[in-house]
Amino acid sequence: MENTYSETLSPEEKNEKHEYYESIHKKFDKNKSGGLDLDEFRELIGSDDEIPRQTVCEVFTAGDANNDGIISYEEMQEMVDDNRIKHHFQRYINTYIQFVLPPRHRRRRRQVGAGDFGDEVDGRYEESYSCWPPPLAMVLMSAFEVACFITDEFAEKDSTLRGNGITAQKFIYDPSRRHEAWRFLTYMFVHIGYMHLTMNLFVQIILGVPLEMVHTWWRVLLVYFSGVLAGSLATSVSDPSIYLAGASGGVYAIITAHIATIIMNWSEMTFPLVQLMFFLLITSIDVGTAIYNRYWLNLDENIGYMAHITGALAGLLVGIWVLKNFIPSKKETYLWWAALVVYIVCMGVMIVLNIFRT
Repeated sequence: MENTYSETLSPEEKNEKHEYYESIHKKFDKNKSGGLDLDEFRELIGSDDEIPRQTVCEVFTAGDANNDGIISYEEMQEMVDDNRIKHHFQRYINTYIQFVLPPRHRRRRRQVGAGDFGDEVDGRYEESYSCWPPPLAMVLMSAFEVACFITDEFAEKDSTLRGNGITAQKFIYDPSRRHEAWRFLTYMFVHIGYMHLTMNLFVQIILGVPLEMVHTWWRVLLVYFSGVLAGSLATSVSDPSIYLAGASGGVYAIITAHIATIIMNWSEMTFPLVQLMFFLLITSIDVGTAIYNRYWLNLDENIGYMAHITGALAGLLVGIWVLKNFIPSKKETYLWWAALVVYIVCMGVMIVLNIFRT
């Protein structure tokens, strides 16, 4: 068994340490009860609004060995020597920062001893941003898309404009080759022209990386792939003669995933209405312009609009049940299930139509 910090001190150092902690304990024991209640303990560790109340409660509970609702001097000293504060704050970091999905339950009040810990919101959504693990999923996806583009361009000049390069022939969605099922996903690696590639890379990096910093890479990739797959399946059903290239379905899914996380974490965000209106405006302008150009102006731009629209819908639905909901409410739980069921039904219908429709 490892020695504690106190066991390594000399008798003089132990006495000095004892007097120091005893003076702190007496200073914060303002009601002279012989121990620190929850509010006094909260003031002792200087939490204010920087540390969520639930975390303070967990540390307080761990230190209150006899469950009498106060931290005596002996209990405080034992907490410090056993490094319990660090242990419970590390658990907080693992739970709230390192992207562990919180359990989906209703808010409830907790009591320990004489303290009522309430049901406060544990910090804001913005406080969960973290650069660890590094948000590399969208960066790596973008790098692979660039590599495919460069490969085609160097193999045959202007092949990226025609969509007939080496990688394009293997990856592009070709309606006459629907039996090659991988094309329903891999078309996202093929881009037609520099502008097409640049716009998609810009959006998925600018909007995808912040999403990763809160929800982890695998959640964001699920949203991204769901948009790509929904885009190709829906296009195959609605416009069966259309070839597809580009990651626009996934890009639109990333955009609407931001809308989903705003909806599910409304009370934990700063200015959620402003953020929601911003992403709704971006989505509405682009989709509206595409529909207007094709059906009112009759412009033949060779763009798979259905992939954009269904990618956006997929990002919204999948974002609701894949991305984190920090403090789930009963209504949000119902919405979670509704989004899951709607997505599964819609995808199932499109898959069946693509299998059996000639």
